[in-house]
Amino acid sequence: MEKFEKVSGVAAPMPLINIDTDMIIPKLFLKTIKRSGLGKNLFDEMRYDDNGNEIESFVLNKPAYRNAEIIVAGDNFGCGSSREHAPWALKDFGIKVIISTSFADIFYNNCFKNGILPIRLSPEEVAIVMADAEKGENARITVDLETQTVSTTDGTEIKFEVDSFKKHCLLNGLDDIGLTLQKADAIDKFEADYAARMPWA
Repeated sequence: MEKFEKVSGVAAPMPLINIDTDMIIPKLFLKTIKRSGLGKNLFDEMRYDDNGNEIESFVLNKPAYRNAEIIVAGDNFGCGSSREHAPWALKDFGIKVIISTSFADIFYNNCFKNGILPIRLSPEEVAIVMADAEKGENARITVDLETQTVSTTDGTEIKFEVDSFKKHCLLNGLDDIGLTLQKADAIDKFEADYAARMPWA
């Protein structure tokens, strides 16, 4: 997993509440166990019509937001079924940060495990960031994990809270496998000792 330090880029405004995991990546695309390739189907039913043509009015199809790395959304982002494909699709598209007032717990934790930073802000703070995001490609929002700040184009700085262990993992690019590999020497020693004590096992 890549290390997460700072993101400065265009933010896509999605002022919808209850954006669930089926909206993020419809069940039709859950047949794969690969983390790559799902970005093209992110928000599939909102991005494309029945003939596969882009719906121009959808935010990520607009020229200003095609390369967005941040999403600013309404309440309860990531609700619904607990599919890990949802953060996979967001990450594959290029989304690194999601800002909302609230997240579904399982989705929230899955984001950290896949290198995405979900940020909880108050409704008033989300409104400030949303208004900035609506300015389009001329607006650059900066998210600094080290200082735990979101900065808008005009320099408004908003602090956010994040669990210290989750912060550590993102800053150091550690997913569950990476965390386990940090203990590789201890694991090797245990296995060698176990084999010596119980050679028949």
